[in-house]
Amino acid sequence: MSGLDGTSFRAEAIAPETAEFNRRLRERLKDLPDPEAGGGGLPVSAREPSERARTIRIAGLGGHELALRVIAPDRPKGVYLHFHGGGFVGGSAAQSDPVMERIARNTDLACIDVDYRLAPTHPHPAAWDDAESAAMWLIENARSEFGTDALAIGGESAGATLAASVLVRLRERRGSTGFQAANLIFGCFDLSMTPSQKLLGADAVPISTDIIRASTYAVAPRSEQRQDPDLSPLFADLRDLPAALFTVGTLDPFLDDSLFMHVRWIAAGNHAELAVYPGGTHIFTSFPIPLADQANDRIDDFLRRVGRGPAEPPAGGLPR
Repeated sequence: MSGLDGTSFRAEAIAPETAEFNRRLRERLKDLPDPEAGGGGLPVSAREPSERARTIRIAGLGGHELALRVIAPDRPKGVYLHFHGGGFVGGSAAQSDPVMERIARNTDLACIDVDYRLAPTHPHPAAWDDAESAAMWLIENARSEFGTDALAIGGESAGATLAASVLVRLRERRGSTGFQAANLIFGCFDLSMTPSQKLLGADAVPISTDIIRASTYAVAPRSEQRQDPDLSPLFADLRDLPAALFTVGTLDPFLDDSLFMHVRWIAAGNHAELAVYPGGTHIFTSFPIPLADQANDRIDDFLRRVGRGPAEPPAGGLPR
């Protein structure tokens, strides 16, 4: 299993610089609009568009055009299909350029982000269909476009939800996923709300329980939808899925989602790693703090192994 114990969740496990950053973050966001819906004001790393990004346009399910944003090294050793966050209601592929540049530089993977349709204009299954369309296109074209069929999939927040759901869809509809690794960063894997979404979310920054509820209502307005395994992959059959890395902070409202999915992933017979970061809030990997550097280094190491042998946890166990 993970080797996780209670020490990671105690207040004393939080590094002083992380605690101070969280204090300043709370003060900064006190009177700002909802950041997940484009309110802004978050102290994230600069998001300058990449000069080498290019766009591939493909036909999505239903025939509408779907844009894939590509950042790739000259000779990719694999391809990483990424879905941006934004609570299913905001964000775009271009916002991920700094992340994609980092991963392409550190792993030699070509990186693709998907401009999937957003709620409430396009509720479920629109984003899920777009994510599946992008995955199918990559499986069919990775060799001709990038010279490799070593494939990873992942995303942050809502993007991690889409990545996990797409893997289940692919296994059910194709017999196999076509991907060798899943990079799942503080995903919402239960849209009917895990305990931490309500308990930690009651006083969380930068997103709260109220923000989570609003985003969930936008993408799944009927409560009876929300435990559908397609929307909430925590309830899906998770057998025969690729090795996964789950990344989450102890102060993230989606903490339970990653803890529960990690165990279910393993119980289904798959390999999974769990990286829990003391004091990490939601989207902490985008913040200019050492904790983000630690998490992103672990993510890059995981992705660097795509197509280069069996995925095994790195030496040294879980982060502290």
